Amino acid sequence: MPQFAANLSMLFTELPFMQRFAAARSAGFDAVEYLFPYAWPRDELAAALQANGLRQVLHNLPAGDWDAGERGIACHPDRVAEFRAGVAQALDYATALQCPQLNCLAGRLPAGVAREHAHITLVGNLRYAAAALQAAGIRLLIEPVNHFDIPGFFLTHTAQALALIDEVGSDNLFVQYDIYHAQRMEGELGATLQRHLARIGHIQLADNPGRHEPGTGEINYRWLFRHIDALGWRGHIGCEYKPRGHTTDGLGWRTALS
Repeated sequence: MPQFAANLSMLFTELPFMQRFAAARSAGFDAVEYLFPYAWPRDELAAALQANGLRQVLHNLPAGDWDAGERGIACHPDRVAEFRAGVAQALDYATALQCPQLNCLAGRLPAGVAREHAHITLVGNLRYAAAALQAAGIRLLIEPVNHFDIPGFFLTHTAQALALIDEVGSDNLFVQYDIYHAQRMEGELGATLQRHLARIGHIQLADNPGRHEPGTGEINYRWLFRHIDALGWRGHIGCEYKPRGHTTDGLGWRTALS
């Protein structure tokens, strides 16, 4: 059975954020991830990790005004300076939290911007971020996201992400493979993981439909977990799903599907 990381932006949301670290530890997780750390002091987050014996395995680069519906700015030609400032901020946090990888959300195609112009911007931003993170010993990830949940998102398919990595030309850029998004856009989960595992830096999960816990939908997670183990995956898998009820009540899938 793979190792799992609790996504604190999705799990234990009945608790204030800083209490979710202890809840994750009590529920048997040894690692966490979450969308953004920037609303909390670095030292406070680091202390919560240490106090609960947790590793942080992922957070995102700043992604614009999330509450206003922005989902990344890396493809926005008029916000390159903001993107670069966000890289510096993310590195500052990741270093303090000993977080080994950061995810870059490409964002929605901006209104009035040609797709090719956005693509050129994204390539340039990824080259900058990959180099900056590599100097600090931190990996950069890019994540294809389904266009049903986030209409207009620029990066939607695994093949598109791999082509983008090839164009950027950095050995410090990897795919964040979200099983839920991949199932909605392309399927072929087992074959894709097997073919491209060396280029995948992180895996996340949720079932479909509903984006709930494994075992609630159409994905054969019992088979998929064994497949991932057989492929030799050694990283954590982030549990980025919406619990159907109380988080703790829904965690039985970890043993039921083993």
